[in-house]
Amino acid sequence: MSPDRAVLREAIEHGEREGGRVEFKERLTRTEHLQEGRMESLAAQLRHRVLSGDGEATYVVGVTDAGGIAGISPDAFSESMDVLSLLAEEASAHIHDVQTWGVDSADGGDGLVGVATLRNGAMLETDDDHVVIGTAGHVDHGKSTLVGSLVTGQRDDGEGSTRGFLDVQPHEVERGLSADLSYAVYGFRDGEPVRMDNPHRKDDRANVVRESDRLVSFVDTVGHEPWLRTTIRGLVGQKLDYGLLTVAADDGPTRTTREHLGVLLATDLPTIVAITKADLVDEERLDEVAREVERLLRDVGRTPLPVARYGVSAALEEIDETVVPILRTSAVTGQGIDSMDAILERLPKRASEDGEFRMYIDRTYSVTGVGAVASGTVKSGVVEAGDELLLGPLADGSFAEVEARSIEMHYHRVDEARSGRIVGIALKGVREADIERGMVLLPREADPEPVREFEAEVMVLNHPTRIGTGYEPVIHLETISEAGVFTPSEGRLLPGDTGTTRVRFKFRPYLVEEGQRFVFREGQSKGVGTVTGVNPTD
Repeated sequence: MSPDRAVLREAIEHGEREGGRVEFKERLTRTEHLQEGRMESLAAQLRHRVLSGDGEATYVVGVTDAGGIAGISPDAFSESMDVLSLLAEEASAHIHDVQTWGVDSADGGDGLVGVATLRNGAMLETDDDHVVIGTAGHVDHGKSTLVGSLVTGQRDDGEGSTRGFLDVQPHEVERGLSADLSYAVYGFRDGEPVRMDNPHRKDDRANVVRESDRLVSFVDTVGHEPWLRTTIRGLVGQKLDYGLLTVAADDGPTRTTREHLGVLLATDLPTIVAITKADLVDEERLDEVAREVERLLRDVGRTPLPVARYGVSAALEEIDETVVPILRTSAVTGQGIDSMDAILERLPKRASEDGEFRMYIDRTYSVTGVGAVASGTVKSGVVEAGDELLLGPLADGSFAEVEARSIEMHYHRVDEARSGRIVGIALKGVREADIERGMVLLPREADPEPVREFEAEVMVLNHPTRIGTGYEPVIHLETISEAGVFTPSEGRLLPGDTGTTRVRFKFRPYLVEEGQRFVFREGQSKGVGTVTGVNPTD
């Protein structure tokens, strides 16, 4: 076996032993292994393996009782994992991790063999106090470094050492079925921070989720001007509670700072401003940048609240869509980190949206042995594993019937996900290639009407000339990023204007509703809008 199969080799060499933690299964099926009597027996066997392994068991699937590599089809492997998950739940355990390898099956086709690690304890019970924060700021303004220091408690070395903790590792998505759109998470228990030594380690992140009675997740965005579209998607496409804007003390507010602030405020997101890199300048320069930030906020109709002057309690009492707390921070010296912790520990969760389940899809991927996975933030309602759902609209405006095979949040498989949760949902009944960002998941009984055109009230933030009929910006609404054609009611819109326009998606329909906010962008022109009426597809 190749080195990457070390886990598989070790499990097979260990072998099934009486009183051991390893169990071999060629295949598990619903019809055979979930029958009354049989299920109880298998659950008892699983419980025995978990207890024998001091709280952890290893199930090797796709091998014979003697440990020979048999290989089973991807569909059979997925069914086996579903059955194993139910057996684990019956035994008060859960599947912690699954690794798979491709092999030749007994019938000569493509097969799979996998190692599932099971751990004692039921699936994660999620809390209702999970705060999600969208971060923004100009490149090199210390945004990712600050977040890295918050989630680890480590001070930066002045060269961005903590920034690396927010890099996304592709293999984590493939191997972990992760919905980790937040890129960083830390928590609090009894008011004290629960941090990670290394956020790249799956166990570190999972431990924070297990040990915390309050979680704070960060959706980290891109600071480079050419990737403003990605920043907009991160801020508009997620169900965020607050915004965090960074301004470097050695640089001050830039054009990108103003654009990011505009997007945050356009979505009515209560925002905190962190002046970073305070260690690089003297007190006089720090005061000067603070005054620039305060002027910038007043220029857009917001009231600045310096935390150093008024305190953490005042910031918590006053923060809303109009009042913006300002902190002075340094990831190198630790200045302001305690105050940031104190604010994030006590920030109230913004009200969740009730109603039927709805999730706009932000990312898709395929995991070996699991299939198509759609990830995003639950916009409203509740979804449970096993729910029958609608996925769409497809290019022709129709919706496909799918099933939520399983749900995962921060490397934990969960029974359900509520409004505001960032999750990955493994879907049965659809190929990953057929899922696109901007689609939505809904209950099977929903009666959605896809929209090709909608009416909107818009405000032009920046444009070199007038906007007329036929103007084609990119519309960023929820996770939708699609070209749209404007038809202004008055024939034109000028910079700084507020007016109404009809917007038509250029290529395909989407699910759009009255009241949704959006950002539009084309070249250097930018603006925000609110959907005021919809016209279902003919």
